[in-house]
Amino acid sequence: MLQQTQTSRVVEKYIEFISTFPDVFRLAQSPFREVLRIWQGLGYNRRALSLHKTANEIVDRFHGRVPDDHVLLRQLPGVGEYTASAMMAIAFNKPVVVVDTNIRTVYLYFFFRETETVDKNEIVPFVEVTLDRDSPREWYYALFDYGTMLKREKKDLEAGKRRKQSTFRGSNRELRGAILRLLLDTEIVTEDELLARLSSDRERVQRLVKQLHEEGLLDSSDGIVRIRQQ
Repeated sequence: MLQQTQTSRVVEKYIEFISTFPDVFRLAQSPFREVLRIWQGLGYNRRALSLHKTANEIVDRFHGRVPDDHVLLRQLPGVGEYTASAMMAIAFNKPVVVVDTNIRTVYLYFFFRETETVDKNEIVPFVEVTLDRDSPREWYYALFDYGTMLKREKKDLEAGKRRKQSTFRGSNRELRGAILRLLLDTEIVTEDELLARLSSDRERVQRLVKQLHEEGLLDSSDGIVRIRQQ
């Protein structure tokens, strides 16, 4: 939930999510529609789909226990290099390299303050050599907090050192979210009904519906559109 989303937006949703799905078995057994409904407000809805698929795979392959192996974690849906490393370090207290935006901020501040552009691969060796191998979890907790503090006090620290996110309003991301919210409110709609209720041109809506269908978020066939089934 915290990937690409601020903590202040996550806290309330996290509590609601854990209350609704207290363990991996309940999450796996629940329909995706319910998972997506709880997820609304966090954005990047493919994360919800990946999480639901991952829960099913953990139940089926690992009898409900999250593997503490980096290679096996990478095999789970939606789990990339960062997520696998973060899980190894924070959930299992393993001394592996993790670099998120807050950690990046700390290392930029101490080692690259005068450098205009810094690639993640340039930071990794510094994280490796400074890593607390006895207590990696606490070390990363400290870096997260320190990075947050630096961002508040040094707002221009990363100016020009990373790409700015594109504008959300009027974007395809915004329209994708509107399509999903509409389908959560109305279980099944025809494509014509969907087009009539969205303030966008037909071609754009159809393209995004097809995209959402191909990503597995929607079922779309014979002019009927709905949230994907279990």
